[in-house]
Amino acid sequence: MIRAILVDDEQLALKQLTKQLVKTNEFEVIASYSNATDVLKNMRSIQFDVAFLDIEMPGMSGLDLADLILDWNEDILIVFVTAYRDYAVQAFELRSTDYLLKPILLERLLKTTDRLREELSNRRKESGDLLLKQNYTLSITCFKEFNVYYKTKQVKWKTAKVKELFAYFITHVNNSIHRDVLINALWPEVEYKRAKVQLHTTLSYLRSSLDCLGYPEAIKFAQGSYTMQLAEFHSDAQQFEQYFMHSPIVTTQTIDQSEQLLLTYTGDYLEETGYEWATTKANSLRQLLLHSLQSVADYFSVNCHPSKKQHYLQRLIAADPYSDYATRQLIQFHIDTGNRGEALRVFHDLKDLLMSDLGIMPDSLTMELYTSLLE
Repeated sequence: MIRAILVDDEQLALKQLTKQLVKTNEFEVIASYSNATDVLKNMRSIQFDVAFLDIEMPGMSGLDLADLILDWNEDILIVFVTAYRDYAVQAFELRSTDYLLKPILLERLLKTTDRLREELSNRRKESGDLLLKQNYTLSITCFKEFNVYYKTKQVKWKTAKVKELFAYFITHVNNSIHRDVLINALWPEVEYKRAKVQLHTTLSYLRSSLDCLGYPEAIKFAQGSYTMQLAEFHSDAQQFEQYFMHSPIVTTQTIDQSEQLLLTYTGDYLEETGYEWATTKANSLRQLLLHSLQSVADYFSVNCHPSKKQHYLQRLIAADPYSDYATRQLIQFHIDTGNRGEALRVFHDLKDLLMSDLGIMPDSLTMELYTSLLE
C-alpha cells in the first residue's frame, strides 16, 4: 500500500479525495490536514510516501508546503490537487510526480497511482540493488548487460575472454564442465590445440582475478572437467529463476515480491554480450518471464485491479509480440472496459506485425474476437 497524507482547507474536498483513493485499493491514508501548519508539526512523527497537496490554501500555499516537505525529506512524492490549470508549470518545477485537477476522476487518479507505484518501485529497486551490493561481496547482474561488482565496485577483467569465461562458469555454477565443451563454446572457430592453450591462459587469468577477489581455488579441475564453486554471491538471474521456479502461484502474500523481481528483468539473459552459448539459458528465462507475467496479470484480474492487469498484459505482449493468446487477453480487457477503439488498435497492431514479419494472419480465435467487435 502507498502511504499518503492529504492536505486541503476544504473538508468536503478531503472526504472526496479520500473516497477516490480508497476505490483504487492502493492507498492507506495516514492523515488528513486542513492547513500547512499542522502538517509541519506532525510530519516528522509519521511515515508516508506521498503528499496530496491542495495548492490554494490560506496562509501557506501547497507549493510552499511542498518546498518545506522536500527540504525535510527529498524522497517524499508530491501530487498537487487544484481547480486551476495555471499552477501546472510551478507544480512540476517543484519535482512533483503529478498534478490533478478538481473534481478528481477515478480514471485519472488511476494514472497517477501507476506513476506513483512506478516511482516507488524504481526507488525500492535502486535501494535493493545498493543493499545487495553492500551485503554480498560479489554481486552479478546478468539481465541485459553482464556486470560483476565486488564490494559495490565494478570488476575490471584482464581480457574480454576472461569475462566471458567467468560468465560461462556463472551460468553453470557448481556444475562440472568438460574442457572440450568450454573450448567449443568460447573458441568454436579456433584450431583445437591453439584453443586449448588459449583456454589455459584465460583460466590462469581468471583464477588470478578470483584470487584477488577473495575466492582462492574457486575453480577445480578433475578428470578433464572444470567446476566453479562460489559462496556468498548474488545474481539477479539466479534469484529470479529460483524464486519463480519454486513460487509459480502468485498470492496476496507474494505479489509484492513477484512485482519487485519482475522489475529486475530489464532485458534477456546476457543480451548485450553477444555470447551465442547463452541462448539456451536466455530462452529458458524468457519462458519463465512469460509465465510469471501471465500469473501476475491473472492475479490482478481476480483481484479487480484493471490498471495493473493492463500493465502486465502490455508487458507480456512486449515480451512475446507474436502471441495471439496474450493479444486476445488485452483485446478482451479493452472490450470489458468499454474501450472498443483501443481493442481494435491492439488487433491491428498484431495483424500488421504478423503480416510484416511472418507473412501470416492472426489465428482463428483472434479473428473471431475481431469479428465480434465489428458486429
